[in-house]
Amino acid sequence: QVQLVESGGGLVQAGGSLRLSCAASESLFSLPAMRWYRQAPGKQRELVAGIGSGGNTNYADFVKGRFTIHKDNAKNTVYLQMNSLRPEDTAVYYCWALRSGFSGGIYWGQGTQVTVSS
Repeated sequence: QVQLVESGGGLVQAGGSLRLSCAASESLFSLPAMRWYRQAPGKQRELVAGIGSGGNTNYADFVKGRFTIHKDNAKNTVYLQMNSLRPEDTAVYYCWALRSGFSGGIYWGQGTQVTVSS
């Protein structure tokens, strides 16, 4: 069972920045894919950004140029740097991980609230 713990959410004004962290309970080498999703009230959960084992990244169009996903293997942590935040970025942000191997599976964190005021 993989534990994912998000942190770094909060209230920020439009144009501001936040950095979210997702700390995994095991080495990122056993988690070849990690992603950030978000869910706003009344909306479906949507993919924000992802990072692979080789460091390759992908982003939703609505965050390209503003958000950056990166990871620190030594800390078993994935980050989402969010700049130029907009009110429409307000949502609960969730960390997602794919675990490889015999007992592989998909795991979710508990989420962290991001609120952007106008």
